[in-house]
Amino acid sequence: MAAGTYGARIREIIEPVVESEGLELIDVECHRGKARWLVRIYIDCERGVNVDDCAKVSHLAGDVLSVYDVPPGPYDLEVSSPGLDRPLVRDKDFVACLGKTVKIRTRDSIDGRKNFKGCLVDYVAEEAGRVIVVDIEGKHYRIPRNLIDRANLKYEP
Repeated sequence: MAAGTYGARIREIIEPVVESEGLELIDVECHRGKARWLVRIYIDCERGVNVDDCAKVSHLAGDVLSVYDVPPGPYDLEVSSPGLDRPLVRDKDFVACLGKTVKIRTRDSIDGRKNFKGCLVDYVAEEAGRVIVVDIEGKHYRIPRNLIDRANLKYEP
């Protein structure tokens, strides 16, 4: 199973656990190192996330992951808030960030570029799937969601 597949499986397993604590699972990253896996879990809630929330989710998630043996073998588990440059993963993440500056990296080139930083002006459903519309210096780029490798809110004080 690929690291991305483990990340999806981990999300499926721990999302109910995170939600049972009154928190929201934002993202899961799973990376294979030389000797160990690294599992990163990002959580949030309206009041914000504190160290106690992270510790509790870490303990609960660790127990659940051990039962399911996902990922297989030894792993390090990190639980944190998504931070100021929060990842945009779910539909509601993109909708919540309309009008804000985002950074997007795509797997394939769109209009000769793979990196986009601009104002998220729309998030629409089309026949081929969801499309993110980003305004960069007055030019609108239409980015198919299925081509996004990584998307983050860009914090600007």
